[in-house]
Amino acid sequence: MSVRINPDQAPDLLAAIALNRQAQNTALQQISSGRSVNSLSDNPSAAAQVVLNHVESSQNTQYLANITAMTAQGQAIDSTLSSVVTAATQAISLGVEGANGTLSNADRQAVASQLIGIRDQVLGLANTTYQGNYVFAGTATSTQPFVLDPTQPDGVKYNGNAGVNSTQIAPGQTIATNLPGNQIFTNPSGDLLGSLNGLITALQTNTGIAAANTNLSQAFSQLNTQRVFYGNALKQMQSSQTFLNSNQIQLSTQENSLVGVDLTSSITNLEQAGVATNAILSATGQILSTLNLLSYLK
Repeated sequence: MSVRINPDQAPDLLAAIALNRQAQNTALQQISSGRSVNSLSDNPSAAAQVVLNHVESSQNTQYLANITAMTAQGQAIDSTLSSVVTAATQAISLGVEGANGTLSNADRQAVASQLIGIRDQVLGLANTTYQGNYVFAGTATSTQPFVLDPTQPDGVKYNGNAGVNSTQIAPGQTIATNLPGNQIFTNPSGDLLGSLNGLITALQTNTGIAAANTNLSQAFSQLNTQRVFYGNALKQMQSSQTFLNSNQIQLSTQENSLVGVDLTSSITNLEQAGVATNAILSATGQILSTLNLLSYLK
């Protein structure tokens, strides 16, 4: 019985070696990248979903950056208004003191002088800037919003506008990030700067002090009402921030389930491909030796 050996096994052997080399390279790439999908051809459906995940994650990152920036600004503004509340509280106490009928004219003038200091402090706070922008000027953030102007009925001129800045903090969710300064400090429903000027004048002239105190109390109430806006805005941004951070984790988990690699499995595949390649190379050597022997025997 004759033994027939295929004299041209090289293509099959090379193909087998190439296939195992490819398996080794795939396993190595998965181990180094930590991903089972490193190109569209690896898993078109998973790759397409990953692209969508990256788009959503990128949008979330921008929303989170907006929230971080606006939260810092909102906290700075709220802190400023807290200082205004403290100053206004002191002014109310001085107004009550100034209304005491037993005070001498010199005492009332002294109280008025203290109120001038408080009025100037509040004026400075009303002209607060954050990162170079006037936060109480509406959208005219490069313009100092408040100046003393005796030609105005309340003694103060507002140079800002009634515009409101806004920012997007989530898909389809945009919030206002400021109130125009005239809504806070010179609101007709409670004019804080105007009422301070009115109380100063009342004490200096010893006329209408009770009415001036009433106006200041009303302005103080209006100030607190307006301040609620910033507290609500900060809470809303915090809520969106929590949601977006949670969503980022979900997207990362989803991506890992789509293209994440099973490290143990990849290492096993690498080792098996290496063993198979060595076996093929060994077999190839034996076959070539056999072919050479047969050629010699002929």
